[in-house]
Amino acid sequence: MKTKNDLFTLLDTLSLAGDVKQADGMSAYMRDQFEFLGIKTPKRRQLCREVFKDAKKSAKIDWEFVELCWQKPQREYQYVACDYLVQMKKFTTLEDLPKLKKLIITKSWWETVDTLVKVFTDLYLRYPTEMTQLMLTWSNDSNLWVKRIALEFQLLLKKQTDTKLLAKIIINNFGSDEFFINKAIGWALRDYSKTDPKWVAEFIATYGNDLSALSIREGGKYLV
Repeated sequence: MKTKNDLFTLLDTLSLAGDVKQADGMSAYMRDQFEFLGIKTPKRRQLCREVFKDAKKSAKIDWEFVELCWQKPQREYQYVACDYLVQMKKFTTLEDLPKLKKLIITKSWWETVDTLVKVFTDLYLRYPTEMTQLMLTWSNDSNLWVKRIALEFQLLLKKQTDTKLLAKIIINNFGSDEFFINKAIGWALRDYSKTDPKWVAEFIATYGNDLSALSIREGGKYLV
């Protein structure tokens, strides 16, 4: 029986909370790639807060809920699934990786990928050996969004960043003319420059001929 804070009841709540005028603008911002209900982020998260709080008590990810969100045409449902997985990230395991990869390569765009990357960061911290090998493999994947996960999963790790791994993954993506890859390289370098600007400066100096102008500009933004 559904309850007030049931995950599937949440989907009904969201379907009634949209604003058509907002939806048109939100769709235009995303280059009209997706339909929208017209629910802005603050309101969406408010509607989800108590439901996700209750969901954590189960200590288990409801993949049926996630997959249903991904099947729905309106983009907010994918945002809800991403936020749910981030909230539940400590309950993910290596066995969930095929399901997570499917989300990365389906209905793909930067905003869902850049949210889901937080789940991969948590998996890396708990399963460093397995995730290191996987991220190296993913850095050579044919799908640009899978590569982007590999480039971004160490964001915000500061002194926990494995610089050898970061360097290998970036080098594996030299020569790309894909904006979202070169932007991610720049972000990875820029983020780590807050922790070790010398390492980033030396990396850019060493590989300046291989890095794109975008990656150098983004990566060197905080360097003196």
